[in-house]
Amino acid sequence: MMLGLLLARTGVDVVVVEKHADFLRDFRGDTIHPSTLDVMDELGVLDEFLKQPHQRVTRLAGRLGDAVVTVADFTHLSTRCKFLAFMPQWEFLNFLAEKARRFPSFALRMQTRVGDLLWDGDRVAGVTAQTPDGPLEIRAGLTIAADGRDSIVREKAALAVEEVGAPMDVLWLRLTKLPDDPHDTFGYIRDGRILALIDRGDYWQCAYVIPKGTLASLQALGLEAFREQIRATVPFLGSRVGELTRWEDIRLLTVRVDRLRRWYRPGLLCIGDAAHAMSPIGGVGINLAIQDAIAAANILGLRLARAGEVRVQDLRRVQRRREFAAKMTQALQVFIGQSVIGRVLSNERSPLLGWLPVLARRLPFLSRIPARLVGLGFRPEHVRS
Repeated sequence: MMLGLLLARTGVDVVVVEKHADFLRDFRGDTIHPSTLDVMDELGVLDEFLKQPHQRVTRLAGRLGDAVVTVADFTHLSTRCKFLAFMPQWEFLNFLAEKARRFPSFALRMQTRVGDLLWDGDRVAGVTAQTPDGPLEIRAGLTIAADGRDSIVREKAALAVEEVGAPMDVLWLRLTKLPDDPHDTFGYIRDGRILALIDRGDYWQCAYVIPKGTLASLQALGLEAFREQIRATVPFLGSRVGELTRWEDIRLLTVRVDRLRRWYRPGLLCIGDAAHAMSPIGGVGINLAIQDAIAAANILGLRLARAGEVRVQDLRRVQRRREFAAKMTQALQVFIGQSVIGRVLSNERSPLLGWLPVLARRLPFLSRIPARLVGLGFRPEHVRS
């Protein structure tokens, strides 16, 4: 959606395809980072954007047993907005779609499910799709795969995927938020369990971390045992765990960290999770996807506007521009996953966690480093199209 908006501003004819009738999907990534807020400012829509429903977080803190540690402090960033904004993804997408529709070259097709690629020799020439009115062919000088970690487009393009690995899966659930609850966004680590809370206004969006592939064994213990695990990890939620009345109230996110060796074929480019699936650590997947979109618009926009298609070397430039940031972010996520999360879940001692409260107390400025990595990333992009 972001790339569609940016290309439409450049005068490129764009069709964005969405298989659902609306964007109302629960438990999608909802984190809007300071670098993305800077982009909204560059587009001239930041003040209007911040009128959409959202919560602001200036610091991310974690509770290690009984110790509270500030992990990331965003107030020192050199950005217009020195906070994370947690906004339902459907609000974000609807906002971008509204702004994109101002341009006559932009079209959004809902309830349009892509099924296959169209080919012109060895060049991707568009997609076939199914709509309520029947089959549809959309021919294009450039096809962008922005359809996530389970990308149909990259599968049909037979692009090679390199698995990086992740030691955990995540269970998403929601519990009522009460007025006297703590109002910071916390990650709780206690007795081999990890639970993260995101303030959604009138409820907590909860991410309960489990060792990879262990959902069935957890379910075998029964729902009441799971409720007790949440109660023991975050005691103030104890009065609300009864809201979980069935396993269907809990959504499994199978965490994958992978990447394409090559993000493109002639006439095709993959961005976001379709090019490099991220772990939920830091909530940075959306940030990287948007930065991919901005880089693609900056590099490809004018050529698309003038010629209607791009060269393979242009697509290669996008990958070269963004690949370092994606690889470095994944490497950091894998390090945290193995040295911290994996050890906690297996009840092993993590030296990093043992030192963290001491370092946070003695060297509080260290919290600016994670804030920089989470809030901006390794290579922030700016709108130049």
